[in-house]
Amino acid sequence: MTNTSGTASAAESRSNPGSAAIASIRFLVAERIVDLDDAIAQVEQRIAEAESQRGELRERLESAEVIRRHVLNNFQWLQPAEVDEAFQTALVLRVDLATVEERFRELGARLADQRAALDVLRNLARGLDDLGGDEDGEAASAAEGASRFRSASRQVFQIIEEERMRIARDMHDGPAQSMANLVLQAEVLERLLLKDPGAMVAELIDFKSVVREALDETRRLIFDLRPMTLDDLGLVPTLRRFVKEYSEKSGIVGRFHLVGEERRLPGNYEAVLFRIIQEALTNARKHAGAHGVDVTLTLQPHRAVAVVKDDGEGFDVTATEARQGRTRNLGLISMRERADLEKGALEIRSQLGKGTEVRVSFDF
Repeated sequence: MTNTSGTASAAESRSNPGSAAIASIRFLVAERIVDLDDAIAQVEQRIAEAESQRGELRERLESAEVIRRHVLNNFQWLQPAEVDEAFQTALVLRVDLATVEERFRELGARLADQRAALDVLRNLARGLDDLGGDEDGEAASAAEGASRFRSASRQVFQIIEEERMRIARDMHDGPAQSMANLVLQAEVLERLLLKDPGAMVAELIDFKSVVREALDETRRLIFDLRPMTLDDLGLVPTLRRFVKEYSEKSGIVGRFHLVGEERRLPGNYEAVLFRIIQEALTNARKHAGAHGVDVTLTLQPHRAVAVVKDDGEGFDVTATEARQGRTRNLGLISMRERADLEKGALEIRSQLGKGTEVRVSFDF
């Protein structure tokens, strides 16, 4: 006698959408656990390398500081080139050590976050295991979803890592260098106060100039991270200022046009629009060889459209977006990811020799 009850139960289980959903989630969690294990191993390796580099730099800086103190104590007997070499050596080592220290702290914080996330995922996986197993068909469907999820996650994480590296480089080359210079100049001023007060005037002028440069660099970095005017005044004033400064610093003629009545936008649309426009302008400066760029923002009651159009060299959009590995354009990926997160429409049109147009729109 055939047991139809067991067959029916199995068929019911396979057709149960809740079972399929659980199987998909289990697969995604398992894949993420593997990814986190790999990421933690990589971060631990980078921490070990940073710790070794930090120890080496500390030893070299101690030696350089001994020489620098000797120079300060015998300032009047040494040649200017000898003084400059001692100060520059200590300066470079201080900046390098500060950069490694910051990297070490950032890696430690990242490792702690990853380990905490791994614990949460493992607990979640154990809970899902208690809810039942998965079927072959469900696993195949989950594998496809997991592949898409992992691909998108890697792109997002890579974009974030690239942005962190850019900020670290900007800090190293800008404010960190300037601050180290200020410390050394302050020590020189202290010596001159006792030995040659007349020479302090020229040194003070140079000192004030370096302070202003450090302040300008710090403000620029803050603006890049999150423009304060975006929260306080809104998108339109922020874009006016940004396009103006972009034109002054890049040498590219930038023009901003507003169509419609100036107003604030709901939700996160202002930040997303600003970042997409910022990325499009960055691409025009770095890759397009453009001489001019127009930014047009159209505001309607329930719609916002931004268009960035340059007169640069243009490029093959399809081929560029199809690239893999290190040759991928993370800027284009970033723009699409930001638009997709807010359910916007992004279109990039480009023709060799005729420039590029980036158009993004949001309905709300």
